[in-house]
Amino acid sequence: MLKRFFISMLGTMAGLWISIFLLFFCGAMFFGALLGSSDAPKVERGSILYFCLDGNVEERFEPGSFLEMIQSTESTAPTLDEMLTSLRAAANDDRISALYLDCRGSAMGMASRQELREAIEAFKEASGKPVFAYADSYGQGDYLLATTADSLYLNPMGAVDIHGVGGMTPFFKNTLDMLGIRMQILKVGTFKSAVEPFILDAMSEPARLQMQQYCDSLWNYAVASISASRPLPADSIRTLASQVLMARPASFFVESGIVDALCYRREFDNMLAAFAGVDKAEDINMVTPAEYITATESINALMAGADRHIAVLYAVGDIVDSGDGGIVGEDMVPQIVELADDDKVCALVMRVNSGGGSAFASEQIWEALEYFKSKDKPFYVSMGDYAASGGYYISCGADRIFADETTITGSIGVFGMIPDFSGLVTDKLGVTFSTVETNPNAVGITGMQAMTPEQAAAMQASVEDIYDTFTGRVADGRHMEVDSVKAIAEGRVWTGGAALRLGLVDELGSLSEAIAAIASAADIDRSKVVAYPAVEEDMFLRMLRESGSFAELRRQAAASQISPETLEQIRFVEKLRNMNPMQARMETVIFR
Repeated sequence: MLKRFFISMLGTMAGLWISIFLLFFCGAMFFGALLGSSDAPKVERGSILYFCLDGNVEERFEPGSFLEMIQSTESTAPTLDEMLTSLRAAANDDRISALYLDCRGSAMGMASRQELREAIEAFKEASGKPVFAYADSYGQGDYLLATTADSLYLNPMGAVDIHGVGGMTPFFKNTLDMLGIRMQILKVGTFKSAVEPFILDAMSEPARLQMQQYCDSLWNYAVASISASRPLPADSIRTLASQVLMARPASFFVESGIVDALCYRREFDNMLAAFAGVDKAEDINMVTPAEYITATESINALMAGADRHIAVLYAVGDIVDSGDGGIVGEDMVPQIVELADDDKVCALVMRVNSGGGSAFASEQIWEALEYFKSKDKPFYVSMGDYAASGGYYISCGADRIFADETTITGSIGVFGMIPDFSGLVTDKLGVTFSTVETNPNAVGITGMQAMTPEQAAAMQASVEDIYDTFTGRVADGRHMEVDSVKAIAEGRVWTGGAALRLGLVDELGSLSEAIAAIASAADIDRSKVVAYPAVEEDMFLRMLRESGSFAELRRQAAASQISPETLEQIRFVEKLRNMNPMQARMETVIFR
């Protein structure tokens, strides 16, 4: 009895000490955040808008949990939305004297780069303010953006990588064969290549054809853009791309007109300080997009949701039935219904950046958008890097569809993928099964044995039924004959320019242009815009994120965490495990 008493008392004391420690830790972090936030730059005359292009550039900010903040190795680069918003505001703000592109190796889709590039050009034209770009070495994607700069600088030990557009697809069939795992594929569409890595050991000719075509289209855009900004003829750029430019000495890039000058980062910082009229680089008032937006938000902007407004609904990532990330059907559907029933919402622009996913969730979202349209409110779509397969499914019913020239869209097709583990479990591991059934299909499709002919036929019929529904939705939404849709469907992808010619989109233009067009249609000021879903970050976490103490804590945690490559592999396996068997998706590529 006495022993149990002492054990209980010790346990209580241990819990108390742990609680006190956590309270002290959180309190210290909170006050650290408070102190750190007081050092945040203020937007004053002579400020320079600073874009740190480093790591993955997301469409918009999505807050994470405390543990995710500490453990994450993701980039702290500004989001595309933050950069576009800050450029529009800074063009007419006398406090902003210039834009600085610090090119450290960003990753984003080509359409995102196109929108950002066009926004920088618009900033220059509207404001007459200079744009500076610097890099220790320029990757091709960052160089495409940097060519908008009035002055483009490179480290004397650096290089510029121009290499064209391409992608490498891994194929897993041989590995699966060795493991004794066979993927049972059901699909509609000659070009539906998302299943190929699991059943082939090399790319099929239809898949190679469509990939070559959209790579050529994206490369043509990049060449034309660089040539328009730099003293480089298009033919010269194509010739340079066929060489291993990264091996050239830095002086070559100045001599050929690829960059303007060479200087070390310290020298560039001093030059920027002289431009800003301060004594040293540390005195330059650099303002990030997030800081600038926060500092310039007005009470009217914060309260925009209280008036009639345009809703901009972000649909970004994989389309899934349920879960925490991507386009979650069970969350997106009620959100759309709520917007439809909200009298303050007079129009909807859905920003789609998705390679697709669950066919079931895509249909549910499509139906919710039809409900929105039934309220006699205009509904437009703005396509980002991708609006393909399921991403096109949820877009096709819009009154008007906007896409960038380099958007990848279409991929109107459906597939199912069901693994057969019998070669591994039974043939290699020796596990056998006995079944008792009241009916031939009572046990169902288990994955422990191949599907029966009857099961395979039923599943194929289901895929074809979903495909017929999909093409029917497209035909109705685009006012086309079903046969005309099927002629350009079959899982084939198209760039925005080709999609415009085929009638899959209505206009080439950015999200900003889609908003301006729908504002005119709804007879409302285009500034009356509210983004959905609402970004709700805990005040403590936000202050912690912005503090210097958080950055140090994150650096310390990084030393003990799983590598990014391993995390990516874990996420891929988890995605396969939770994937709906019926998919409308395409593989996606990030352009660096």
